[in-house]
Amino acid sequence: MLALTYPTDPGHKENTTSREAALSMSKESSRLRILVLRALSKPMTADECADSLGMSVLSIRPRFTELQRHGIIEETGELRHNRSGRRAKVWQRRVA
Repeated sequence: MLALTYPTDPGHKENTTSREAALSMSKESSRLRILVLRALSKPMTADECADSLGMSVLSIRPRFTELQRHGIIEETGELRHNRSGRRAKVWQRRVA
């Protein structure tokens, strides 16, 4: 059985369906993190990034957390409304 190491691999909250979902994303997550970084040529929310990539926010939003835990991206301090009308954090590549 594959051992997952968060944030390099997708995380999970329990050992049945959540772990199965994380395992199914483990190969894809690296590619998606690269796509997110490319899209972050300008600050944006996870929803805006998913829209720009033509992908589901459910696949993209976790990549933001992983990249933040790696210290590669950071919050700008700005908030914007997302599709649900709630305020969402705006992210950018980490400034050195």
